[in-house]
Order: sequence, then C-alpha cells, then structure tokens
Amino acid sequence: MKFRVDRDAFADAVAWTARALPARPAVPVLAGMRLDVSDKATGQVRLSGFDYEVSARAAVDVEVEEPGDVLVSGRLLAEIARNLPDHPVELVSEGPRVLLTCGGASFTLLTLPIEDYPALPAMPDPVGSVGGGVFASAVRQVAPAASRDDTLPMLTGIHLAFSGDSLTLAATDRYRFAVREIGWRPHQSGLTTSALVPARTLTDTARSLVAGQDVGIALSTVGTAERPAGHGESMIGFDNAGRRTTTRLIDSEFVTYESRFPKDFAARAQVNAEALTEAVKRVALVADRSTPLMLSFSQGRVVLEAGSGDDAQAREVIEASYMGDDMRVAFGPHYFLDGLGAIESDDVHLGFTTPTRPAVISDTPDEVTGRPGFRYLVMPLRIT
Repeated sequence: MKFRVDRDAFADAVAWTARALPARPAVPVLAGMRLDVSDKATGQVRLSGFDYEVSARAAVDVEVEEPGDVLVSGRLLAEIARNLPDHPVELVSEGPRVLLTCGGASFTLLTLPIEDYPALPAMPDPVGSVGGGVFASAVRQVAPAASRDDTLPMLTGIHLAFSGDSLTLAATDRYRFAVREIGWRPHQSGLTTSALVPARTLTDTARSLVAGQDVGIALSTVGTAERPAGHGESMIGFDNAGRRTTTRLIDSEFVTYESRFPKDFAARAQVNAEALTEAVKRVALVADRSTPLMLSFSQGRVVLEAGSGDDAQAREVIEASYMGDDMRVAFGPHYFLDGLGAIESDDVHLGFTTPTRPAVISDTPDEVTGRPGFRYLVMPLRIT
C-alpha cells in the first residue's frame, strides 16, 4: 500500500477514528487502526477502529499509488499525526512495517496481524436524520444526568424516543431527570420506537459531529421487509459528513419518567439564567458536595446561601420574578448547576410544589406549543 494525503485531513480522520479504540484492549489487535485502500479508483483511504462495542469508520481522499491494507497501533498513529509538520503525508507499507514521512520527519511503525482483526459490524438500516448542531446540543443538555455507576447499566444510558417528527432524549441517575425534545426527519411517517444508548459513547459522538452537517440515524431495532426487527444485535449508528460510528444498545427498559414531572406548581420563579448561574458558582465556593445550597424565594428576589456555624459562609441576592408564597429550598450545588448549565434561553424557569418535593428547571416555553424544550427535574435536599 502506498498513498499521499493532506496532513490536516489525515490527522483529523485518524483522531476521530481513534475514539473507538479501547484504553485496555481485550486482545492486542483491538489496539490497532485499520487503513484500507481497496483500489486506485476509489481515491480514498478508509480508517476504522473497533472494540466489540463501538466501531468508528472514516474516509479521506488520497492519491493512491498502490492499494492495500494494514493494521497499526491506533493511538501511536494518532499521536504522530497530531504532531506532524505542515506538509503532505506519504504512507508506504513494506512487509511488517509502515513508513510514514511528512516533510523532513519520518516514522517507522510495526504492523499488527490484520488477519486476526475482527470484522466491523454492518451499519444498521437508516431511519431518519437530524441537524447535527441541534442533536449535539441536546446530548450535551441531558448527558450530565446519566449515572456513572456501571452496576446499573440502564441508568448509564441516554434514552432516545422517536415518535413521528419528534425525538426526545432523556437521562437519569435516580436523583434527577433531564429531558430534551427536538425535531427530526424520519424516513417513515408515524415511526415510533426507542433506543437506550450508552451515554459515554453518545457524548463522544456528539462532540465530534461536523458543524452544519446533518446526522443520519440508523437503527437495527426497526424492521424492514428485507431485515425484520430483532435481526442480529440491537445497534444504533450515526453517519455525519462521511464518518460512521455504531454502538450496541443497552438491553434494558428505561424508567418511565413523564408522570414524575409535576403538572401543577405551588410557586414559580423566572430568573436571568446567566446571573443565577454565576451567583450559584460564587456562593458554592464555600460548599463541598455535601453542603446544601439554600435558595430563599420571595417577591422580586432570590437569596442564595451556603455554609453555616463555624464553616465558611456566602450569601448573594439577585433579582427574580416570583409567584407564590415565600419558599426556602435546598439543593446539592453540583446537581443544581448541571440543570442551569443546560439552559440555552436567556431566562431560567423554576417550578416548585413543596420544599421537599421535586423541583423542575426549564428553559423558556415555546411560543406555539407552550412547552419548554428542556426540562430538568431535581430532588431538593432535606434540611433541619
């Protein structure tokens, strides 16, 4: 195999593909990245990585002199590609070695046994598409609520619910729920299905999306005439700007959550999102993860407090539009900030029933539907 390629395009594709490489591979070949040039006519090198759970595939336009395929250490290749000088890259395979040259720099890499490398899973059938920026933003909003406790796999995922032209993302760790509803374009009208995707994988995928490009969504749990539902493993795939990634779905039912959101509130507040976020960060400087953040709402203002007694203390007052009886409620600063950090509107809306019942943080409701696009339910702390 021999080809020449633009340095920036090659480094970008290698770095993207390396996301799928396991930190501690179960077998040595899984640390490898496969580079495949099938023939001169394609004018592309295809890069792929796989760890039996997640696969990543990217293609780069190249000048092909000789087709072929090799398997080399993916992380080493990514590190080298990131630090190459600003010159075209030439890569040549010579028996058990690969020679990479770029300007005055050259590297010799040992190859891994490509015959032992597993076949990547096929991309599932496409079911629709969504704007890349909107999807990445939605994932960013709900991902903090997903659990990191691998002993409860169901809670480590982000639930994607497809219903007509609506896509709802939800995550929970039992102490809070984050829900974001966006529009998408299904290939089948009236499609109703769902998928529970590992949160870490979906977050990595969302971060690497190419701005301004749509994301194609493929799902093996949706049946077709050629491939009925349930054929093979349940998988989801994402296709963005020629880059494809697949991952296994979490085989578990997601918790029902809609009934947990209060329908009516005894008190409501509307506060400038940036002002409240900055105030919480300042007051929380004196609080650790177990110290409550106190919020006291009354007409026209909210008082934020943390610390008491012999501990360091902080207090700040900011303006707020408030309806209801005066209320004093406590939250864990980290949980409260995760909700505020997901708000994309100028103002944040807070709904309360009682100081000990779940509160809802949301963005400004849509003028047409009257519903907020993002909702974050969080349990207050009980205080004496």
